[in-house]
Amino acid sequence: MHFLPFVAAFLLIRRLQKSLQFSPLRPKWTSLLSLARWSLAIILIVSLVSLHGVLTGFLGVFLLLGLLVYIDKEPDFIAFRPLIKYHYPLVATGLLASLVKLVASDFYGRWSNYFEFAIVAAFIWTFAGLAASKKQLEELRIAAQKNADLDRLVAERTAELTQQKNELQETLVLLQTTQQQLIQSEKLASLGELTAGIAHEIQNPLNFVNNFSEVNTELIDEMQEEITKGNLEEVIAIAHDIKENQQKINLHGKRADSIVKGMLQHSRISSGTKELTDVNALADEYLRLAYHGLRAKDKSFNAELITHFDEKLPKINIVPQDVGRVMLNLFNNAFYAVHQKQKTAGTAYRPTIEMSTKLISSHKGGRMVEITVKDNGNGIPDSIKEKIMQPFFTTKPTGEGTGLGLSLSYDIVVKGHNGSININTVEGEGSEFIVALPSR
Repeated sequence: MHFLPFVAAFLLIRRLQKSLQFSPLRPKWTSLLSLARWSLAIILIVSLVSLHGVLTGFLGVFLLLGLLVYIDKEPDFIAFRPLIKYHYPLVATGLLASLVKLVASDFYGRWSNYFEFAIVAAFIWTFAGLAASKKQLEELRIAAQKNADLDRLVAERTAELTQQKNELQETLVLLQTTQQQLIQSEKLASLGELTAGIAHEIQNPLNFVNNFSEVNTELIDEMQEEITKGNLEEVIAIAHDIKENQQKINLHGKRADSIVKGMLQHSRISSGTKELTDVNALADEYLRLAYHGLRAKDKSFNAELITHFDEKLPKINIVPQDVGRVMLNLFNNAFYAVHQKQKTAGTAYRPTIEMSTKLISSHKGGRMVEITVKDNGNGIPDSIKEKIMQPFFTTKPTGEGTGLGLSLSYDIVVKGHNGSININTVEGEGSEFIVALPSR
């Protein structure tokens, strides 16, 4: 019966191999456990052939005990430690039988049947424990299978989420590109609104330049005649007239130049650099350009423009291109509102746009420049008043508005200049937009 500890060790290693079949630890231990199992078999055969029975018993017991100690100490086999207790009776009876046989062979001979029975009983106990652990093995196998399925599902879900993330990133890039295109479209649309007004505004100074140039040509001819006659006094008077006309030409030329520069400044991408700006001049410029832009589309349209500029208003630090776009948007919306109302109102209705600037005190104790644009159009219904600053929201028919004008204006005033923009409106009576910008 001295070979039974070898058999128990062999079966224990076999049980470890089966238990690791569905474990991620399998690649680590498969070859080592196979080597241990076959090594035990070889040692058993050699010991049975060449060693005395007592030495075979000692060798088997110590190999089994060493295996049990190793399993108890190895972290990877923590789940198999409960199996160790089933082997202790076999170790104890095997070790006791071998010691008795070594030191008291006569006594062992008289009681050998009892010793062998004890070893067999201990082996049966060990075998029964291993058999009972099959349920545990099955539970481990099921748990491992569930873990494998869970890992597979996690991997699949991770792949799906990664794909969705990549798709969302692509969509985000597309949306950002589209946003920039829409913003540029809004800027180009506002530039288109300006074009007709610019043509009207620039025509006046050009007419003056042409007229005074023609007059100067005639005066030069007259001056040459007077020079020929030797009439010095007349020559001096004509030269004085030419000088005055030249000054007027220069004045109106600068006026045309400022209009062109304003148009270029409006169309150019904003640098975001703030500079001291005359808000009154900026507002007056865009008010007239917006008005004449609409009149160029509809010659029958006329509106009363009322301005109240604070002459003591200081220059303030703003980005003129951006604030100019805000003003243009507010003026265009105001003219659009009164124009739409004029189509349905009676002849007594007179479109009126009122624009004012003034210096006010803010609730934070600072000073702010307030710009007010008021119209007597149809007003804004309460149901949509809270939405008009949202991107892409518009009350205009399809094709007549991008829905970005007020949204961009809000961003420019509030986020870009730490200002505020508020609305007072009464449906059927008109609207009032109030923009406040820090004076410093």
